[in-house]
Amino acid sequence: CKAIMADRIIDLRSDTVTRPSPAMRAAMAAADVGDDVLDGDPTTRRLERRVAELLGKEAALFLPSGTQGNQVAIHVLAPRGTEVIAEANAHVLHFEHSGAAVLSGVALVAVPSRAGVLEPDAVRAAVRTGSAFLPRTAALEIENTHNAAGGRITPPEVMDALCAVARDHGLPVHVDGARLWNAAVALGVPAARLVRDATTVMVSFSKGLGCPVGSCLAGPRPVMEEAWHARARFGGAMRQSGILAAACLYALDHNLERLAGDHANARCLAERLAGHPAVHVVPPETNIVMLDLTRHTAQQAMDLLAARGVLVSNFGPRRLRVVTHLDVTAGDVERAAEIVADQLR
Repeated sequence: CKAIMADRIIDLRSDTVTRPSPAMRAAMAAADVGDDVLDGDPTTRRLERRVAELLGKEAALFLPSGTQGNQVAIHVLAPRGTEVIAEANAHVLHFEHSGAAVLSGVALVAVPSRAGVLEPDAVRAAVRTGSAFLPRTAALEIENTHNAAGGRITPPEVMDALCAVARDHGLPVHVDGARLWNAAVALGVPAARLVRDATTVMVSFSKGLGCPVGSCLAGPRPVMEEAWHARARFGGAMRQSGILAAACLYALDHNLERLAGDHANARCLAERLAGHPAVHVVPPETNIVMLDLTRHTAQQAMDLLAARGVLVSNFGPRRLRVVTHLDVTAGDVERAAEIVADQLR
């Protein structure tokens, strides 16, 4: 890989930092639009139909963010005063500002796992049924890939087993698939295969696919009709949203398969830092690399790297998160690995 200019900032904080390409901006500017609240935006409707087809669901709904997609799903699947089971380090538990409790009156039950992948037996043990004195379990939430676990994939057979446990107890399943596209590309399977038994699934376009804004929630048509009202209730109904939806359609055409390159760059970074005395590398499955520090605090390491133009995220007192994305080249990753190795030595 070619070396890069020393003064270039290599931003590995998140795959949300990407900027729309000139071609994506052109697609947005040329979008056919209408009032999506009054009578439907044609480009948004086209995106919703395509996402529903890709995920094997009856209908889909375009929303501003993945957090809103998760919260809308909880709102329509779980009645007030009930519980939703989620993995203990799930995004919905830690990074959505207690939205389930505040917006829907729903409690989230944290179930520990190994490396972010829920175990069917642990979920089964967490389900509460049949007592007049305990809150009722209303739904199961699964995050795939799992952000805090380093982009960990829940494989198809485990997804099937988890959905079977939910089905045995009459529970709907919501999948936080903000990076489901990454899981599908890494496994070489259609996204629909991973969520075939789920009730609802949220997918994001503002991460690996490089869009400025946007997520979709997909599921059965009656559920999506309720979700339409919940989206409006939460302030997510948009007017000429086709300008944003056009970026998502462009991304599905041009940025989906290239996720494999992000995964390769993540592996490259991990390989370059393997065996470093100050860093323990969590082997990546997708585009997220977790670095556990042995000699520095996370803040110390972030400051040292920022001084050399490499930006990373703090993910714990001694853990850094590094995320590869479409605005980071293979050369950038090589250079970033050199800087990490040098600065933390």
